[in-house]
Amino acid sequence: MRHALLYSGNFENNFTALKPGATSFTGSDGAAHALTWPNDADGVRISFMEKTGKHFVAVRVQQGADDIILERALLLEASRHLGGGKRFGPEPIVINDDMAKLILEDAIDRNDSQRAELGKIRMRLSTPAK
Repeated sequence: MRHALLYSGNFENNFTALKPGATSFTGSDGAAHALTWPNDADGVRISFMEKTGKHFVAVRVQQGADDIILERALLLEASRHLGGGKRFGPEPIVINDDMAKLILEDAIDRNDSQRAELGKIRMRLSTPAK
């Protein structure tokens, strides 16, 4: 499986309107921009937004029919969550199983009330990352 992260706009302008099934976000230009996943991203899809100060946060986790908006955004760290040499930007970021597992585990730790929903996706990835 190939997993990916995708930029989904500015947090302050987009998070409150984010809903399962969303296919676009509002850019700084005021226009709608499509959320376009790589065709080969057939695993976990994680949407992230940028907060003021160049802080990037995971806000949405998707896999198959599951589409979960995180109640509490997860602060992402490039060195921890992307692996070596990758950084956040507008292009989709492909990540491996270990990085997907780690992001899911961190999201579960931060969103206890969504443990069952997120845990279902995490379980599909078999072995623990930690």
